[in-house]
Amino acid sequence: MPVKLEDRPIAQVREETIDKLIVNYSHDVISQEAFERRLDAVMATESHQEMVDLVADLPLAADSEYQQRKEATLGKREHREPESKVTCILSNTSRKGFWEVPERLKVVDVLGSITLDFTEAQLPQRHVEIALSSFLGSVSIVIPEHFSVTSRVGDVLGSSEAYVPPSDVETSHIITVTGWSVLGSVDVSVKRNLRERWVAFANAMRETFGMGQRNNGDSRTK
Repeated sequence: MPVKLEDRPIAQVREETIDKLIVNYSHDVISQEAFERRLDAVMATESHQEMVDLVADLPLAADSEYQQRKEATLGKREHREPESKVTCILSNTSRKGFWEVPERLKVVDVLGSITLDFTEAQLPQRHVEIALSSFLGSVSIVIPEHFSVTSRVGDVLGSSEAYVPPSDVETSHIITVTGWSVLGSVDVSVKRNLRERWVAFANAMRETFGMGQRNNGDSRTK
Protein backbone atom coordinates (compact mmCIF):
# COMPACT_ATOMS: atom_id res chain seq x y z
CA MET A 1 0.00 0.00 0.00
CA PRO A 2 1.48 3.39 -0.95
CA VAL A 3 2.33 5.90 1.77
CA LYS A 4 -0.33 8.57 2.32
CA LEU A 5 0.53 11.83 0.61
CA GLU A 6 0.42 13.84 3.85
CA ASP A 7 2.82 11.38 5.53
CA ARG A 8 5.57 11.84 2.94
CA PRO A 9 8.46 14.28 3.59
CA ILE A 10 7.24 17.62 2.29
CA ALA A 11 10.63 18.54 0.78
CA GLN A 12 10.47 15.40 -1.35
CA VAL A 13 6.95 16.20 -2.58
CA ARG A 14 8.04 19.78 -3.36
CA GLU A 15 11.05 18.61 -5.38
CA GLU A 16 8.98 16.10 -7.36
CA THR A 17 6.41 18.82 -8.10
CA ILE A 18 9.12 21.21 -9.33
CA ASP A 19 10.58 18.42 -11.47
CA LYS A 20 7.22 17.92 -13.16
CA LEU A 21 6.84 21.65 -13.73
CA ILE A 22 10.27 21.86 -15.37
CA VAL A 23 9.68 18.85 -17.61
CA ASN A 24 6.42 20.27 -18.96
CA TYR A 25 7.85 23.77 -19.34
CA SER A 26 10.91 22.42 -21.15
CA HIS A 27 8.63 20.57 -23.63
CA ASP A 28 6.56 23.72 -24.27
CA VAL A 29 3.43 22.40 -22.56
CA ILE A 30 3.13 25.52 -20.38
CA SER A 31 4.34 29.07 -20.87
CA GLN A 32 7.11 30.81 -18.96
CA GLU A 33 4.50 32.89 -17.13
CA ALA A 34 2.56 29.79 -16.06
CA PHE A 35 5.76 27.99 -15.03
CA GLU A 36 7.02 30.84 -12.84
CA ARG A 37 3.59 31.45 -11.29
CA ARG A 38 3.22 27.80 -10.34
CA LEU A 39 6.84 27.60 -9.16
CA ASP A 40 6.24 30.52 -6.79
CA ALA A 41 3.12 28.79 -5.46
CA VAL A 42 4.96 25.48 -4.91
CA MET A 43 7.76 27.17 -2.99
CA ALA A 44 5.35 29.16 -0.83
CA THR A 45 2.92 26.44 0.26
CA GLU A 46 3.37 23.91 3.06
CA SER A 47 0.44 21.76 1.91
CA HIS A 48 1.21 18.42 0.25
CA GLN A 49 -2.12 18.41 -1.58
CA GLU A 50 -1.76 21.96 -2.88
CA MET A 51 1.57 21.03 -4.46
CA VAL A 52 0.13 17.97 -6.17
CA ASP A 53 -2.91 19.93 -7.38
CA LEU A 54 -0.64 22.55 -8.98
CA VAL A 55 0.68 19.98 -11.48
CA ALA A 56 -2.29 17.62 -11.71
CA ASP A 57 -3.18 18.83 -15.22
CA LEU A 58 0.33 18.42 -16.64
CA PRO A 59 0.82 15.30 -18.80
CA LEU A 60 4.61 14.78 -18.68
CA ALA A 61 6.62 13.31 -15.80
CA ALA A 62 10.34 13.33 -15.01
CA ASP A 63 12.26 10.39 -16.48
CA SER A 64 15.78 8.99 -16.02
CA GLU A 65 17.26 11.31 -18.65
CA TYR A 66 15.87 14.32 -16.82
CA GLN A 67 17.26 13.09 -13.49
CA GLN A 68 20.71 12.65 -15.03
CA ARG A 69 20.67 16.18 -16.42
CA LYS A 70 19.44 17.52 -13.10
CA GLU A 71 22.23 15.83 -11.14
CA ALA A 72 24.81 17.06 -13.64
CA THR A 73 23.51 20.64 -13.42
CA LEU A 74 22.46 21.02 -9.78
CA GLY A 75 24.53 18.34 -8.11
CA LYS A 76 23.62 15.40 -5.91
CA ARG A 77 22.31 15.87 -2.38
CA GLU A 78 24.13 14.68 0.67
CA HIS A 79 22.62 11.99 2.90
CA ARG A 80 20.54 13.39 5.77
CA GLU A 81 20.87 12.17 9.34
CA PRO A 82 18.56 13.06 12.29
CA GLU A 83 21.43 14.87 14.00
CA SER A 84 24.90 15.91 12.90
CA LYS A 85 27.79 18.00 14.12
CA VAL A 86 29.98 20.73 12.67
CA THR A 87 33.26 21.42 14.47
CA CYS A 88 35.49 24.36 13.62
CA ILE A 89 38.69 25.10 15.56
CA LEU A 90 41.08 27.75 14.23
CA SER A 91 39.70 27.20 10.74
CA ASN A 92 36.93 28.02 8.23
CA THR A 93 34.04 25.64 7.58
CA SER A 94 30.95 25.87 5.39
CA ARG A 95 27.85 23.88 4.48
CA LYS A 96 26.16 24.91 1.24
CA GLY A 97 24.53 23.64 -1.93
CA PHE A 98 22.04 20.74 -1.97
CA TRP A 99 22.77 19.39 1.50
CA GLU A 100 20.23 17.58 3.66
CA VAL A 101 19.62 19.44 6.91
CA PRO A 102 19.04 17.37 10.08
CA GLU A 103 16.47 18.30 12.68
CA ARG A 104 19.28 19.22 15.08
CA LEU A 105 22.69 20.50 14.05
CA LYS A 106 25.39 20.79 16.72
CA VAL A 107 27.90 23.54 16.02
CA VAL A 108 31.19 23.88 17.92
CA ASP A 109 33.20 26.96 16.96
CA VAL A 110 36.45 27.89 18.68
CA LEU A 111 38.39 30.77 17.10
CA GLY A 112 36.90 29.79 13.76
CA SER A 113 34.42 30.89 11.11
CA ILE A 114 31.40 28.81 10.04
CA THR A 115 28.96 29.49 7.20
CA LEU A 116 25.66 27.60 7.05
CA ASP A 117 23.94 28.33 3.73
CA PHE A 118 20.31 27.13 3.62
CA THR A 119 19.33 28.71 0.27
CA GLU A 120 19.62 25.44 -1.69
CA ALA A 121 19.41 23.01 1.21
CA GLN A 122 16.76 20.31 1.63
CA LEU A 123 14.75 20.56 4.86
CA PRO A 124 12.23 17.69 5.18
CA GLN A 125 11.06 19.21 8.47
CA ARG A 126 9.71 22.70 9.14
CA HIS A 127 11.73 23.31 12.33
CA VAL A 128 15.52 23.06 12.62
CA GLU A 129 17.60 23.61 15.76
CA ILE A 130 21.20 24.82 15.66
CA ALA A 131 22.79 23.99 19.02
CA LEU A 132 25.73 26.37 19.28
CA SER A 133 28.84 26.30 21.46
CA SER A 134 31.09 29.18 20.43
CA PHE A 135 34.18 30.84 21.87
CA LEU A 136 35.64 33.71 19.85
CA GLY A 137 33.87 32.23 16.85
CA SER A 138 31.86 33.63 13.99
CA VAL A 139 28.76 31.88 12.61
CA SER A 140 27.07 33.15 9.45
CA ILE A 141 23.59 31.83 8.59
CA VAL A 142 22.42 32.40 5.01
CA ILE A 143 18.72 31.86 4.28
CA PRO A 144 16.11 32.44 1.57
CA GLU A 145 13.62 35.20 2.30
CA HIS A 146 10.79 32.83 3.33
CA PHE A 147 12.80 31.39 6.26
CA SER A 148 12.86 32.84 9.76
CA VAL A 149 15.65 32.64 12.33
CA THR A 150 15.03 32.82 16.07
CA SER A 151 17.93 33.33 18.48
CA ARG A 152 17.93 31.87 21.99
CA VAL A 153 21.68 32.14 22.34
CA GLY A 154 23.21 33.19 25.62
CA ASP A 155 25.70 35.89 24.57
CA VAL A 156 28.66 36.90 26.72
CA LEU A 157 30.29 39.99 25.20
CA GLY A 158 28.99 38.79 21.87
CA SER A 159 26.15 39.39 19.43
CA SER A 160 23.47 37.35 17.70
CA GLU A 161 20.87 38.21 15.07
CA ALA A 162 17.35 37.01 14.28
CA TYR A 163 15.26 37.39 11.14
CA VAL A 164 11.51 37.47 10.46
CA PRO A 165 10.24 37.62 6.85
CA PRO A 166 8.18 40.60 5.67
CA SER A 167 4.45 40.43 6.42
CA ASP A 168 3.63 39.58 2.79
CA VAL A 169 5.96 36.54 2.75
CA GLU A 170 4.77 33.27 4.28
CA THR A 171 7.31 31.60 6.57
CA SER A 172 8.09 28.09 5.31
CA HIS A 173 10.85 27.04 7.76
CA ILE A 174 11.94 28.14 11.21
CA ILE A 175 15.57 27.89 12.35
CA THR A 176 16.13 28.23 16.09
CA VAL A 177 19.65 28.91 17.37
CA THR A 178 20.25 27.78 20.95
CA GLY A 179 23.31 27.43 23.20
CA TRP A 180 25.96 30.01 24.09
CA SER A 181 28.48 32.33 22.53
CA VAL A 182 31.42 33.98 24.29
CA LEU A 183 33.05 36.90 22.48
CA GLY A 184 31.49 35.59 19.28
CA SER A 185 28.83 36.50 16.74
CA VAL A 186 25.88 34.95 14.96
CA ASP A 187 24.93 36.80 11.76
CA VAL A 188 21.93 36.24 9.49
CA SER A 189 21.82 37.25 5.81
CA VAL A 190 19.03 36.77 3.27
CA LYS A 191 19.80 35.39 -0.18
CA ARG A 192 17.22 35.35 -2.94
CA ASN A 193 18.68 33.00 -5.55
CA LEU A 194 16.97 29.61 -5.14
CA ARG A 195 14.01 30.50 -7.35
CA GLU A 196 16.33 31.98 -9.98
CA ARG A 197 18.39 28.76 -9.95
CA TRP A 198 15.29 26.65 -10.68
CA VAL A 199 14.24 29.04 -13.45
CA ALA A 200 17.72 28.98 -15.02
CA PHE A 201 17.73 25.17 -14.97
CA ALA A 202 14.25 25.06 -16.51
CA ASN A 203 15.33 27.39 -19.31
CA ALA A 204 18.42 25.25 -19.91
CA MET A 205 16.13 22.21 -20.27
CA ARG A 206 14.03 24.12 -22.81
CA GLU A 207 17.15 24.85 -24.84
CA THR A 208 17.99 21.15 -24.73
CA PHE A 209 14.67 20.33 -26.40
CA GLY A 210 15.01 23.20 -28.88
CA MET A 211 12.19 25.28 -27.42
CA GLY A 212 14.07 28.43 -26.42
CA GLN A 213 12.35 31.05 -24.29
CA ARG A 214 8.89 32.29 -25.14
CA ASN A 215 7.15 35.51 -24.25
CA ASN A 216 4.93 35.41 -21.20
CA GLY A 217 1.85 35.81 -23.35
CA ASP A 218 2.47 32.65 -25.40
CA SER A 219 0.61 30.46 -22.94
CA ARG A 220 -1.03 27.22 -23.94
CA THR A 221 -1.73 26.10 -20.39
CA LYS A 222 -1.97 28.60 -17.59
